[in-house]
Amino acid sequence: MLEARLGQAALLKKVVDAIKDLVQDCNFDCNDSGIALQAMDNSHVALVSMLLRSEAFSPFRCDRNIALGINLSSLTKVLRAAQSEDILTLKAEDSPDVVNLVFETKDSDRISEYDIKLMDIDQEHLGIPETEYAATISLPAAEFQRICRDLSALSESVSIECTKEGVKFNCSGDIGSGSIQLRAHTSVDNPKENVEIDLTEPVALTFSLKYLVNFCKASGLSDQVKLCLSNEVPLLVEYGLSSNSYLRFYLAPKIGDDE
Repeated sequence: MLEARLGQAALLKKVVDAIKDLVQDCNFDCNDSGIALQAMDNSHVALVSMLLRSEAFSPFRCDRNIALGINLSSLTKVLRAAQSEDILTLKAEDSPDVVNLVFETKDSDRISEYDIKLMDIDQEHLGIPETEYAATISLPAAEFQRICRDLSALSESVSIECTKEGVKFNCSGDIGSGSIQLRAHTSVDNPKENVEIDLTEPVALTFSLKYLVNFCKASGLSDQVKLCLSNEVPLLVEYGLSSNSYLRFYLAPKIGDDE
C-alpha cells in the first residue's frame, strides 16, 4: 500500500510540467525512501531523474516497492483540477491498476478524487555514475532561463565555457552571434542572486539550446540551478527541492560535426 501526502499540489504540478515535453510515459518508482523517476527522451540525448524523498511528504507510507507507470499528459490533465495550494494525496494498492489522487482545499471544504489507469512500462534503469565534475556553477534559475531563451533566438546550440574568470555562454547562428558572461558574485542581502563557481580545471562544451530551454521549465521549482560540467560527460542541470529532493536533467554534449 502506498499513501503519500504533499502539503501543496503545486510541487507535483511543476515537476510534471517541467518533464512532460521530454518524456511521454514513465514509471514513478515508490519505495520506503520516497518516489523516484528516471526516463530518457525519445532521441536518447537527455535523461531526467527526480527524487521526492519520503520527508517531503507527511505522512508517507510505502509497504513494498511499487512502480506506477503513468502517461504524463494524462497526469497533467488530472493535476489541472488541483489548485496549487491544495493538499495532494497519492494512493495505490500493492499490485495497482490505478493510482488514486485526492485533492483537498486547505479548509477541507472541498475534496476531489481521481483515478488514473496505470500502464505497464518496460523501462531500463540506468545506473548514473557518480562523477567528479571539473566545474560546478550555481546561479539564479531565472537568470539561466533568460540566458537560454535569449541565445536560442540566434542559434540551435550554445557553448558553455567555464574558466577562473567566470562562465561564458557563446552562440553563433545564421543571423548573428551572442555571448553572455557571468562572474562569481555573492550577495549577503539577497543570496538568491548568488553566482558561485567551483572550478578544478577549465571546461568548454557545446549543447543543444532546445533541450536547455526545455529544462528551464523547472525554474519555478527552485531559486537556484546548479550546472555541473566535465569534458566528454553529460551536463548535469539540477533543481533542488525541499527535504533534499531534486529534479535533475542530464544532456549529452554535441561533438564536432553535429554542431
